[in-house]
Amino acid sequence: MLKSARKVLVAAAATAALASGAQAQTVEAISDSQAVRNVVLVHGAFADGSGWRGVYDDLTARGYRVTIVQNPLTSLEEDVNATRRVLARQQGPSILVGHSYGGSVITEAGVDANVVGLVYVSALAPDVGESTGQQFAEIPAPPEFVIEPGPDGFGFVNLEKFREGFAGDVNEADAAFLRDSQVPIDMSIFATPLTQAAWRTRPSWAVVATQDRAIDPRLLRQQAARIGAEITEVEASHVPFLTQPRAVADVIDRAARSAAARTATAVQTH
Repeated sequence: MLKSARKVLVAAAATAALASGAQAQTVEAISDSQAVRNVVLVHGAFADGSGWRGVYDDLTARGYRVTIVQNPLTSLEEDVNATRRVLARQQGPSILVGHSYGGSVITEAGVDANVVGLVYVSALAPDVGESTGQQFAEIPAPPEFVIEPGPDGFGFVNLEKFREGFAGDVNEADAAFLRDSQVPIDMSIFATPLTQAAWRTRPSWAVVATQDRAIDPRLLRQQAARIGAEITEVEASHVPFLTQPRAVADVIDRAARSAAARTATAVQTH
């Protein structure tokens, strides 16, 4: 009986090792010569940069240098400045990634000379002269997503509806932590028009979360199509970077490899 049980345990361990090895093999490390190795991640409203951890771990395992911006969410200008400070620390070209309202931030900040590609993750992409809030004029936010402005002009997501509207596919414990650690945003940000639109001069990629209840997936598709982004759809809530980090990392990896190939071609033709 003991010998039989030991065989079962050994077989189970071997199976787990094989599964782990197969999973590890699916992550293809970038070559030492790849020109685009920097990734800058920008969070949106009501969250901070810690939610990017799964994407960070995946990309660093592939060989990327990943840096996460901590937006103060006090004004569009301050959030853009926070992103520019991080971009200034990068050595070489970078892929700039934004989630939700972070899409507005990367649209404004992405004209930086070392940004060679933009990735929008369940994100908005206003044009010059447009505000973040104006993007919802034709397709408003789903009714599950409720923002409660405070007397000082900063808003939180409604506590009772937080999981349903913001993180529907996150387990209850993690959703509760997100709810209770949310970062309020100055509501005037949503009315601030952009002065730059980096997607007009940079190639773009977009991750559309098909179960998003904060930004209607129809609006996400509309925004992505308008900027000519390469679109990838994932079955996820508004936070695919949390629940589908591999899928999000794959899109960022494709963007970096594509930008690197484009850079190499440009060098060869000059």
